[in-house]
Amino acid sequence: MGLSGGRDSAALAVYMRQNLPELELEYFFTDTGKELPEVYEFLGRLEGFIGKPILRLNPDRDFDFWLKQFNYFLPSPQARWCTRQLKLRPLEQWLRPELEVGTKVYSYVAIRSDEEFREGYKSKHKNMKTVLPFKEAGIDKQAVMEILESSGLGLPKYYNWRSRSGCTFCFFQQKIEWVRLKERHPEAFEEAKSYEKTAENNGSPFTWTEGETLDELTRPERIEQIKSDYEKRLQRAIKNRKANPLREKEEIIDLDELYGKSKVCLACHK
Repeated sequence: MGLSGGRDSAALAVYMRQNLPELELEYFFTDTGKELPEVYEFLGRLEGFIGKPILRLNPDRDFDFWLKQFNYFLPSPQARWCTRQLKLRPLEQWLRPELEVGTKVYSYVAIRSDEEFREGYKSKHKNMKTVLPFKEAGIDKQAVMEILESSGLGLPKYYNWRSRSGCTFCFFQQKIEWVRLKERHPEAFEEAKSYEKTAENNGSPFTWTEGETLDELTRPERIEQIKSDYEKRLQRAIKNRKANPLREKEEIIDLDELYGKSKVCLACHK
């Protein structure tokens, strides 16, 4: 079972521990070295709950190496070389010896019942099968929240300001998340700026966020505009929300709901 440091995969680990404790699951986290400190803190707490170590899979080449290999072109939704090289490649290298000798590998993925638009990582190897326990059990986002709350783990702390796990400079971030990254982890924001400037100097057609550079995004008047847009969207969503009489608590309105659901990289964000 892959753990991203995010909400859904953590809830699946809790769910499997509580409902199928007889399964000898192996847990892994593919560490790009560009993760938020809150992710590592949460993984430590999760290890304590499941009672097993979470294997850290590290890429054999880091982000800087692959950035150079791709001519300093930043990864983007159109060219997700970061997921391919830093997340999936280490996983495949780890599993290959077992698969090649005929071991059947079952990969448990935390895709919820309310995520019809998402699919799990599908290996082309005949000995590997993807299993979706949440879809099979009809577990949606609110049920995931309840699993984490009842377990005592709660949410990773970055959910106070960010919608998902993943690298600090993930291009799937909304503009409000870039503003919050600057406020909470200025050193990570400055690193993202440096990568962007290097890419620009080498002719990369992409910036981290669509339509503007990080320098442009963080002008004071632009930050004010981004925060205002976010607040308006949030208030509109709260006003238009329909109450669910079957839920004791209201669901959290996350950024995917405010800005539209996106097909993110499951290896990073679940």
